[in-house]
Amino acid sequence: MYNLIFDEFFLFTTGEPYTLKGVRAVRRGTIKNHKNGVNFLPYKTTTAVNVSSGIALEGKKVLLLDIDPQGNASSGLGIDKSVLNKTTYDVIINGAPFKEAIIETRVKGLSICPSNTSLAGAEVELVSISNRELILKKAVGDIVDEYDYIFIDCPPSLGLLTLNALTSADSILIPVQCEYYALEGLSELMNTVKLVKQYLNPKLYVEGAVLTMFDARTNLSIQVADEVKKYFKERVYRSVIPKNVRLSEAPSFGLPIYLYDSKSKGSDYYQQLSKEVIEKS
Repeated sequence: MYNLIFDEFFLFTTGEPYTLKGVRAVRRGTIKNHKNGVNFLPYKTTTAVNVSSGIALEGKKVLLLDIDPQGNASSGLGIDKSVLNKTTYDVIINGAPFKEAIIETRVKGLSICPSNTSLAGAEVELVSISNRELILKKAVGDIVDEYDYIFIDCPPSLGLLTLNALTSADSILIPVQCEYYALEGLSELMNTVKLVKQYLNPKLYVEGAVLTMFDARTNLSIQVADEVKKYFKERVYRSVIPKNVRLSEAPSFGLPIYLYDSKSKGSDYYQQLSKEVIEKS
């Protein structure tokens, strides 16, 4: 199952299972968020790392693809980005098999294809490549039957790397940070999803939205939540991720929240969200 896009928006799919090259039916998705690159990066990657880890801890075999040149998902799982033999760059640009780049993490059942700054030039290099929007989709075809879930942590912009993720996925889960500018970016993202569905990936489906950075003490969080519920209606996830200091601290220790502080509220809520994602898939 290939599940999620994180950041300002965190989408997922409940569409028909996608069959690739005759392998067993799987669901796929992406984790992506877009807000002109501001403020959404921490919870984009935080959601990618903690949902993929949470689902792995539920006994599923999970892969996280880090296609963000900043490599925050990689470092957030304790990967030393300076000593990597192969990265997502080698898969997308040099045609290396995913199996040569995938490594295990400290979370049982969770593997990652890491990224580092070598991927920064990929946007430019992809421009001259034929069928550049389909490169990631073709590469994933070789491993898609080996995992229950595959997650993608995307860059914070709607460039060719993110386009590859949207073309590869059949489902999108949107994290919406409970701040004003999140609503401004939502319409832009949804328009992009519409275009990708129309021209590149007709199976792409918006599973719903997850509210993050929620603070029940502020009117703004409540107003953003109300607007998101009006837009997505029943597709808003029941699980809401609150502001939490421990969630902000965990990445600096290279750990998902469950291993950093399993008793924190952030851990409880991401565990609930992970179970809800499994329930819907």
